[in-house]
Amino acid sequence: MLIDYHVHLEEGPYSFAWLERTAKAMEHFQTNEVLEHGSREKIENQMIQLQKRLNAGCYSEEWLDLYLKKAKQIGLKEVGIVDHLYRFKETKNYFEKALNLDSTDSIGELQADWLKNVMTEKMDDFVESIIASKKRWEKEGVSLRLGIEADYFVGQEQELAALLEGKPWDYVIGSVHFVDGWGFDNPQTASRFEKLNLEALYTRFYETVEKMIRSNMFDFIAHLDNLKVFNFKVNNDSFNHKWYERIAEALKETNTATEVNAGLYYRYPVKEMCPSVDFLTTIVGKGVPITLSSDSHFPDDLGKYVAENKKLLQQVGVSHVATFNQRERILVQNQ
Repeated sequence: MLIDYHVHLEEGPYSFAWLERTAKAMEHFQTNEVLEHGSREKIENQMIQLQKRLNAGCYSEEWLDLYLKKAKQIGLKEVGIVDHLYRFKETKNYFEKALNLDSTDSIGELQADWLKNVMTEKMDDFVESIIASKKRWEKEGVSLRLGIEADYFVGQEQELAALLEGKPWDYVIGSVHFVDGWGFDNPQTASRFEKLNLEALYTRFYETVEKMIRSNMFDFIAHLDNLKVFNFKVNNDSFNHKWYERIAEALKETNTATEVNAGLYYRYPVKEMCPSVDFLTTIVGKGVPITLSSDSHFPDDLGKYVAENKKLLQQVGVSHVATFNQRERILVQNQ
């Protein structure tokens, strides 16, 4: 069975590049397009469609239906749609407490602008849109699941639990995108890697990942080694394998699942799956449950490389993959 459990609907900041990417996604589904590329008529038509898209919002039935259409095209049977926790206005205090937003610091100033421009939605609107779409998707032969991707910050577990409480999640993903308040996957701050001791940085990162796992708050953990996003890696096998073992052991001991995530492979310079093959092999050796994820942020990327990663899991001996429903993990045959 082909599944994709890490799918996003939208993410700012909003810019001409975002408009261009959204137009590309919409054009992907316009099979009867006859307007000439580069023509004034085509641009006028795209502007009309983009205006409709902006007015309706990212939780509209029309936008969700593009994900459904893509899922049917490529044979996905289960799709889990999530949104980043930082998309929601209710989480403002949670992130302001954890991130470097210092206006006197270049990274802090940049991150303050970023947070303001991505934190535009309400959590209830997201939840209601997915719940309302479940029956429609089921009639089309695709099971839709409601998830949330929550950034974990050491010491803020109670606040996070309160933000997540009372929602009908099918699963909650834990992730780390920040080290000491720095969003390390932002291309505009990538130069910071060059100024840091990589072993010390990776130690801080993996310590946070391990604490996240042992918090027992999450159904699965996202992109376990995404700190490699811009290809800054520790070239020390003993260091790396020590942490692979520690993280895998934490997942096993807490009975927490993880994923094979394709996002870094097709969207970032490292061009590698998360986790790496060596890391994945260690995790599989511990018997940790694994799911499949494209980490798509637009409907035309839905399901990207999940078929290839399904085969990879078969090759390393994974006979079942993890799916989720109402916070219950269900293992299905990986065939």
